[in-house]
Formats: sequence, C-alpha cells, structure tokens
Amino acid sequence: MGNAIRGYAACSGDTPLRLFDFERRSPRPDDVVIEILYCGVCHSDLHGARNNWGSAKYPMVPGHEIVGRVTATGNDVTRFAVGDYVGVGCMVDSCRACSSCGAGLEQYCERGATSTYNNVDRHDGSRTYGGFSEQIVVSERFVLKMPDGLDLKAAAPLLCAGITAYSPLRHWRVGPGSRVAVVGLGGLGHMALKFARAMGAEVTLITRSAGKDADARALGAHHVVASTDDAQMTAAKEHFDLIVDTVPYQHDINPYVATLAPGGTLVMIGHFGKLEPAVNSTPLLMKRRAVAGSYIGGIPETQEMLDFCGEHKIVCDIETIDIQQIDEAFDRMLASDVKYRFVIDMASLNNAARM
Repeated sequence: MGNAIRGYAACSGDTPLRLFDFERRSPRPDDVVIEILYCGVCHSDLHGARNNWGSAKYPMVPGHEIVGRVTATGNDVTRFAVGDYVGVGCMVDSCRACSSCGAGLEQYCERGATSTYNNVDRHDGSRTYGGFSEQIVVSERFVLKMPDGLDLKAAAPLLCAGITAYSPLRHWRVGPGSRVAVVGLGGLGHMALKFARAMGAEVTLITRSAGKDADARALGAHHVVASTDDAQMTAAKEHFDLIVDTVPYQHDINPYVATLAPGGTLVMIGHFGKLEPAVNSTPLLMKRRAVAGSYIGGIPETQEMLDFCGEHKIVCDIETIDIQQIDEAFDRMLASDVKYRFVIDMASLNNAARM
C-alpha cells in the first residue's frame, strides 16, 4: 500500500477543484519520494481540468511544474539523496527502449510517455496524479536536479514553460548573430525572450497588444513589432532566422511567415490543432522556409535548461498563490491577467479545510 496524501482535484469539467484524499503508489527501488513545495499553474492544467481536450479522467489532480525536496529514495537510486531540491515536469515515465527514448527525447516516446497526471502508470496500472498535492513518487530517471541559487518558487514553471521555450531555441541552434522573433508575451513568450537574449541573439517581440514595449525590453527584447501595424510588419519582412510562436489558440500565421528570412523556420509551441486560415505553401517553397512544431523537451535537455538557468540566473516572472485560489487563477489565466505564471505555495494545503 502507498501513502495517503491530500491534493486538489477536478471532479468534473464544470465544478471547482476541491480537496481530495488519495493514495500514492508504493515506491519502487528506482523511485524518489518528493515533498512538493511549489507547483506552477499551466494552461494545460486548466484545459485538462475543464476537459477542453475531451480526454479528462476524473478525479484529476493537475500540476506538472513541480519543485520539491527529496524525503526518501529507493535502494537502486544513485543520483539523489534525502534533502536534495528537485523538479518534475510533464512526464514521469516512458518506454525507455524506443529510438526516441534512447536519444533522450522521451517526450516523443513511440509508445507514449507517461504524463505526470491524467494517465496510467505503465508498470502497475495505477492512476497518475499531479503536483497540486503534498507528495509525488517518481522514477529517478524522470527527476531533475535543481541548481543552487535559484528561487525555487520562481523556478517551478521552468519544468514546462521553460523547457518548452528553450528546446526549439537549442534545436535550431540559436546563438550570437541569430535573429529571433517571439510571437506572444505570456508564460511561454516571456521565457523565450529571456532565453534567446541569454543565448546572444537579436530578439524581437511580435505582439497584437499595445503597451508591451517596456515589459518586452525588460525581459530581453531588443525590438517590438506590432503585428496589427502593416508598416511595421512590412519593415520586418525576410528578417528572422527563427520565429517562436507561443500563441495558444488558432490564428493566422501567414503574416509571420513573410517575416522569415530565406531558409528560416517558424516553430509553433503554443497551439495544438488545425491552422486556419491554411498556410500558403508558396512563400515556403520560394524561400525554403519551414513551419514546424516543438513539444516540451526530453529529460537530458530539461536538465541542460535548468543548468543554463542556474548559470544565467534565469527564472520565471511569477505570482504566488494559495491552492485555495486555483479556480480564480484559472479564470485570470483565461483573461491573460497574470505576469506571467501562477505558482502555488503548497504549504497552503495545510490550511485547507476538509470537505
């Protein structure tokens, strides 16, 4: 039998999250037991809890931007010790045998990675529950070492927002001399600006919203382009080597494609689904441009990203909340009323009245 712990769960798509007692699985020899200190709030948590994607299994304990402290380790664990500060992101397991897993790209596991919540443990069939809770049990292979010196609560969203923005910048080899544009200034966008600047790129924010200049420049942008201003978009034509599109809803990407330099790539990291209007292939063929996608990152690259953050003192801009405020936080996220990520102080669970 495992440990009985508390968390906050969604029990349907249209009711508030509530206090939920459940049982974590018993630790296996390669497992790390983690006391959860902080958990970021991702748009995926909102979409999952409210069944926007149609795949919710209730009760659901969301949360996959987890930072905590190791409280116990299995006999086979070699990388972590009691007292270590660690992180857990969007995955807690994979098949570990396919070519993607062998390449450290567990997020593309050919048999499907095991999600931190709303999934099934591939060994014992138990449900996976996420970080809106007191504790989590994870194989050491999917646990990350937190660098010394980072503010742990502000580092929590690095486990999803951070790696999602970092991975395409690394894959497309951004460095000094690269010309990078970031579309959208939210949880993903603000991290993409910070990372691209730290990598030495010339960085531009492209935004539909007025009044973002000061914030964008403070986060690392050299330039700001208003996508609603035809003159500014025309001036940016054929300029960018890489565009990181962080917009989480359906939108027209064709105007952004026109700002790609020959051989440039627009990579989507925010929107899952069809693109409407459709992408016009002519500007792609005529300038060898590409439209691509990128999804989180593998465990080795996530550790690399955390180490990069430790070296460059990069964390997320956050607002800390109590777990009791989670439904309000979801509503504010939908209204884009946060700069730029909510993080739950899980000590607030101690104040939760049993329901």
